[in-house]
Amino acid sequence: FAQLRAAVTGLSLGNSRVLPGLVLRRDFAAYFPMGGDLRAVLVTEPLRPAFSGPGVEFLVNSQGQYEASLRWVAGRTEAVMEHLQSNNVKLLLSSVKQDEAVICSAKAYGVSVVECLSSDDIALLSEITGVSPYVPFGDNIHGEITDIAVATFCQPLLLGSERCVHIGFTSVCDFVPHCLILCGPVAGVNEQHSEALEGAFTMLQQLFKTVDQ
Repeated sequence: FAQLRAAVTGLSLGNSRVLPGLVLRRDFAAYFPMGGDLRAVLVTEPLRPAFSGPGVEFLVNSQGQYEASLRWVAGRTEAVMEHLQSNNVKLLLSSVKQDEAVICSAKAYGVSVVECLSSDDIALLSEITGVSPYVPFGDNIHGEITDIAVATFCQPLLLGSERCVHIGFTSVCDFVPHCLILCGPVAGVNEQHSEALEGAFTMLQQLFKTVDQ
């Protein structure tokens, strides 16, 4: 329920509404308006490779080695972005903050980016779309990406003073997501209304389970 509601303070309850799709409480790191369907990937790791793995110390013996390492990282990052472009990916939904080099490359390729999504957001997106997160540094970064979701729309949404992302997918399961925009004059009122609605939905869920049995 937490991923399917968004509370907005400073507005009357009458401004509350239900929107199709999901509202992600993050702003775009890069945004390109596009009509029609968008091919999207879920990302749970940096697309710019690190010099070394966790717990491994990276040592260089000269300025030349350091510069060569930087060129390798830049080349690898560019290869990943080219791989995404060759698969016509136009939207990255990332649970981690991406390096500025990735954002710049995404802008150059016309790819929209939403980063710092919660693990719950990624899990819900994966459940709705049926895709797993993209692995950028696997054995083959030149082949077809099979885990691609198709977004029917993706656009900015302003909730009060907060910039969010409003996105919709064709669901692969029976669940068709909608998001409740719950407005109230103060946070406490919103919380009361939210708890009441969650309780009502829980009761209805139990009622339907009883009927099905």
